[in-house]
Amino acid sequence: MSKVAKKDISVFERYLTVWVLLCMAIGILIGQFFPQIPDLLSRFEYYQVSVPTAILIWIMIFPMMLKIDFASILNATKKPKGLLLTTTVNWLIKPFTMFFIASFFFLIVFNGLIESDLAREYIAGAVLLGAAPCTAMVFVWSKLTNGDPAYTLVQVSVNDIIILVLFAPIVALLLGVGNVVVPWNTLLLSTVLFVVVPLVLGIVVRKLMVKNKGKEYFEKTFISKFDRVTMAGLLLTLIIIFSFQGERIVQNPVHIVLISIPLIIQTLLIFGVTYFGAYACKLPYNIAAPSAMIGASNFFELSVAVAISLFGLNSGATLATVVGVLVEVPVMLMLVKVANQTQNWFDFNK
Repeated sequence: MSKVAKKDISVFERYLTVWVLLCMAIGILIGQFFPQIPDLLSRFEYYQVSVPTAILIWIMIFPMMLKIDFASILNATKKPKGLLLTTTVNWLIKPFTMFFIASFFFLIVFNGLIESDLAREYIAGAVLLGAAPCTAMVFVWSKLTNGDPAYTLVQVSVNDIIILVLFAPIVALLLGVGNVVVPWNTLLLSTVLFVVVPLVLGIVVRKLMVKNKGKEYFEKTFISKFDRVTMAGLLLTLIIIFSFQGERIVQNPVHIVLISIPLIIQTLLIFGVTYFGAYACKLPYNIAAPSAMIGASNFFELSVAVAISLFGLNSGATLATVVGVLVEVPVMLMLVKVANQTQNWFDFNK
């Protein structure tokens, strides 16, 4: 890891993989031995959005929103190469490579280990992940790679708009499902909760703090107070998710490993395509890193919700989307380290 990365990432963040695995274990144990806790949390849902989870995700992204001002957003849109790159990868490459990789492994490599009908359900879950590019969680990866927060926000907003139009047709095309029902209320509510509300509040807080305390205090003192808030939100979110899904994970340990293999390969492939594409386009590192992170990670909240509504809570498709959450965090943390260690590749003007 570069000296800059070491300076900017705390000891807590550098060893985040350990805390992530610990929180996963805690979540599974809660689901197994204290099922009344997830039962209680399940009562707090609105259009299939878990209110506790939504609050935690909101906590994760609000510190990033504090760094945004309209001038920086306008500057990001004036340099469209990064936006074009990630949009192309997210919508013209990623869903289709996910389908082919998942089909190859579940129908050919794992033939005999997984029955045909269940294998196709796993493919369905994988496609739901591949067709839903990351939104809220990408702010975490952008922060850890010192990405441009304005660019990250713009790309997330673009993804939210495109999801409204292309998510259902792509899923229908790849899975042959004629009547795909996308939970539009869930998607719209997620967009408002995870982008609009924290953005507006972040702008208001930023203006008030700069006006009353000055820009230097805001950028060097005030924002630093939120350094660990994002990570705490991530860890608590994982505990909640795995408290709900722990029983299925315990019952299918071998299948968990089998499902994770194509998902990991897909993540690494898309990261590589986007990262080297950014290098070929000579994008600066603070654009290249979040570009690759946005492409590699997934909007797992939407994927899980759609899998449940289409195939049922106990389906293979739903299990596959949950495994997507399980493998994404450690793999993305590894890719954060890769990006930070290769930051010097993008010093084109030196």
